[in-house]
Amino acid sequence: MRTGIIILAAGSSSRLGKPKQLLDYNGKTLLQTVINEALATDCKPVIVVLGAYAQEIADQHRHNGINVVINQSWEEGMGSSIVAGLSTIVKNNSEIESIIIAVADQAFIKKRNFNNLIAKQKETGKKIIASSYNETIGTPVLFKKDYFEALLLLKGAEGAKNILKQYSEDLETVVFERGGIDIDTETDYNHLISRR
Repeated sequence: MRTGIIILAAGSSSRLGKPKQLLDYNGKTLLQTVINEALATDCKPVIVVLGAYAQEIADQHRHNGINVVINQSWEEGMGSSIVAGLSTIVKNNSEIESIIIAVADQAFIKKRNFNNLIAKQKETGKKIIASSYNETIGTPVLFKKDYFEALLLLKGAEGAKNILKQYSEDLETVVFERGGIDIDTETDYNHLISRR
């Protein structure tokens, strides 16, 4: 199954007051951590969607293995970034069968989190495989191409959560033990640093 990965890194981190994509964690930026784990899989292409602070972030993440897409409409929200990343994949990779959507601030993501989604899809035949943590479901999440059209219709701040709810009969989950730890505030970041 040919699978691409879209890493959403376009937000302005307004609650943090600085780009969380560039926060240092174990000697790497948060975004670099996610990129490294994505590149360690067999998934191609790996697309990074940037928006706020795009130039600054791109300058620190030059890597042959990734394709950077700038979402000019990033202020509209996550839906616009999913559309920007997916439309680039669809245009340039006609053989793609599924995509995984990831975010830039899940510091504990590992290659196996991506691979577990793919394995669960093969095992169950379900066309949406989400990660489960803290009694919720979310990213990273795999969508078979049956859902590309629905994803490309996302608007503004609307993420893919509504699609998960709408098609729950076609949804399976895999556990991502520390997936609920993301960085929105300085307090979140301080907790992250204290856990390493």
